[in-house]
Amino acid sequence: MSSADVAVRVFRRLEPEDFRVLQVIEAGMGRHRYVPEKEFPKLTKLNPRELDFRLSRLSKFGLIERWVSAYTGYVLYTAGYDCLAINALVKAGILEAFGKPLGVGKESDVYDALTPKGERVAVKFHRLGRTSFRQTRRVRGYIAQRHHISWLYQSRLAAEKEFEALKLVHPRGVAVPQPISQNRHVVVMGMIEGAELAEFSEVSDPEKTLKEILSNIRRAYVEAGVIHADLSEFNIILQPNWHILIIDWPQYVKKDHPNAEQLLERDIQNIVNFFKRKFKTKTSLKEVISYVKA
Repeated sequence: MSSADVAVRVFRRLEPEDFRVLQVIEAGMGRHRYVPEKEFPKLTKLNPRELDFRLSRLSKFGLIERWVSAYTGYVLYTAGYDCLAINALVKAGILEAFGKPLGVGKESDVYDALTPKGERVAVKFHRLGRTSFRQTRRVRGYIAQRHHISWLYQSRLAAEKEFEALKLVHPRGVAVPQPISQNRHVVVMGMIEGAELAEFSEVSDPEKTLKEILSNIRRAYVEAGVIHADLSEFNIILQPNWHILIIDWPQYVKKDHPNAEQLLERDIQNIVNFFKRKFKTKTSLKEVISYVKA
């Protein structure tokens, strides 16, 4: 069971006092590896008996970890962070109910959900802690300057960056999920239906699909000034109508980035080479790069 499964399962059982304790731990994690228990009474305004009850309850739910050494302290498990984000999105009138998982990857969990109006949306929980800290720092420009950063905060920064990218490219007509809301490490976006391009052994018209992808790369670059910077067959969704969606934007860069040209050309090369290898298309990389930049 994933941490999001845990969070969704216990969320409805949580009470305002539980969220107050979770919020105190979240805030304290910016200053402590384990938030000292002695700080809780003043910050939560709960009496010792009530506080003990809440801490024990949250621990049993799998939302927090208790640590005992020189002092007693607590830290959020990922499911606890999930609950805080879900609570904020529910209170904001963004989410009403969760459905089935749509996908579980190395750096995210994506779920089907409903808004209060009954509209289906995709909810993406960023999970940067699943990759090594050293590798993550190397490839994520938005954390490269920080010497110490928690997995939860890394995931929050990734969500903020992805939501920012979607808000830049979606209004320009780029084929991406509609950005709806973001809180902490969670992004709520338009529904994602279909499968990764990598999963298809054949498509109805490979040349047409490739042209559509390249057209969207060009639109993002020329009209929005945005480069995906991590594009491959694994983050292009082929929908039931055979049109595409480009997903997973937390590594995006703008045209004025020092490595913009290199990253753009790498994105294009990844896609062109995939279609040549998988569907035997014949496309001039040089001509395609010139088209995208024009």
